[in-house]
Parts: sequence; structure tokens; C-alpha cells
Amino acid sequence: MSENPPDVDVSFDGAVATVEMRRPPHNFFDIPLIRQLADAFEALEADRRCHAIVLAAQGTSFCAGADFSKRDATPPQRSPRGVNPIYDEALRLFACTKPVVAAVQGPAVGGGLGVALVADFRVSCAEARFSANFNRLGFHPGFGLSATLPRLVGVQQAALLFYTGRRIGGEEALRIGLVDQLVPQDQVRSAAQALAREIAISAPLAVQATRVTLRQGLVEQIRIAVARESTEQNAQFKTADFKEGVAAMAARREPQFKGE
Repeated sequence: MSENPPDVDVSFDGAVATVEMRRPPHNFFDIPLIRQLADAFEALEADRRCHAIVLAAQGTSFCAGADFSKRDATPPQRSPRGVNPIYDEALRLFACTKPVVAAVQGPAVGGGLGVALVADFRVSCAEARFSANFNRLGFHPGFGLSATLPRLVGVQQAALLFYTGRRIGGEEALRIGLVDQLVPQDQVRSAAQALAREIAISAPLAVQATRVTLRQGLVEQIRIAVARESTEQNAQFKTADFKEGVAAMAARREPQFKGE
């Protein structure tokens, strides 16, 4: 009996590697998917052919985060250092020193937004949707977003996105600096690859060194962030508010939180 095909594919076009998530239509993630992404990034880190990475996805969504419709409202297991194991895998993604361009052709929601923020640049379209909807579901943001989102759009905009859980389109995301380029939806991947090729023309060692300088301290900030995120989430996953948030999302209604 053949094994199931991998959820992550890696292909090369010259010095640009495209890493593609293959869980359409929404690319909901779990530990195995993020581990496969991290394995791919680590392999490319060691591959001298690769000068730049495009992070892409099959389906209608870039990544819709965790699929709460298929899990009960209980806290996940934690690693020996007290962190949600999926965030330990995320740290491996952030540790990669190769430049990354994300091709965000559709929704990047919750932890899926965290995946998009692994990249240095995001190429997207007007039809894409972005949401840090954790508080609207009744729990603390995760996937290092409490460090990466304020760094990208500023503390004030990050707070607005976190507290409200609002969903914004590609044009608003471009306005606040969440994405770097908007193109027609059917051109998102090709435009991301074109940007990656432009980066790949530059000297790879110089680009990586510059990237490390610009992102100095970021991995450690994320390491600290995911430790706090995991502690807060572990407590809030046990609350009635979390159960209500998931139920409200499933019913497509406004949640009625009670602070308990």
C-alpha cells in the first residue's frame, strides 16, 4: 500500500524554490503540516541551489489556520518547555535565513496569518482576506503573531486587528503594510516568483547576511512570544468563552461572551 502524498511540495525554477502547501481548499494546519513546512525550509537552508523561497498554497485559501470544527474545545499537548508543539515547529520556519516571498492568493486567517508572516514579503490580491480572529474565538493570539504583527504594521494597527478580530481585504492590507504588492488573483503566484527571482539575482551570502541583520533578535522575540501565547491559550482553551467562540463561528453568529 502506498503512503499518502505529502502535504508540502518543493519545486525549483533556477535559484528560486517554491514550497507549496497541498491541503486544499483551505490548507488548515496541524503539527504534521507545519513540521513538513519546517523540514522543507531546513532542507532549502542547506541547499546551495536555493537563493530565495516562494511560500504558496493550493486551493482557495492561503491558510485558514487551525480547523476548530474538527476538534473539541480542549487544550493541545505542550512540549517539555511548556509550548504548544506547533509553535516549536513554527520557530524552525522563522530560523531559516533564506529570503521568503509569500504568494497569498486567498484568506490567511488566525494561525494562517502567522504562516504568511514567516515571509519577508507578501504578494496578494484584492480578493484575499486577512484576520487575526483569535480574540473573537475566545483566546489569545498565537503562532508568534504577538511579536510579528506589531513589528510589521505597528502596535496600534496590530491591537485593532487583534481586539476586533476583523477581516480585511487585500486593499486594506496593502494600505497598512500587511502586504507589499497587489496583483490580479490569477497572477499572485507568478508575481511572487518574479519578486523572488529578482531577489535571487543578488549575491546570496550578502542577501542572507543582510536579512539576518534586519531581523536581528526576531527569532528570540518569537521564542518568548510563543511561550506566553501558549500559557495564555492553555488557560483560555478551558473557558466557557472559548467554547462559545467556536460555537458562534460554526453557527455564523455573533458570540455572546461572559468573561468566564
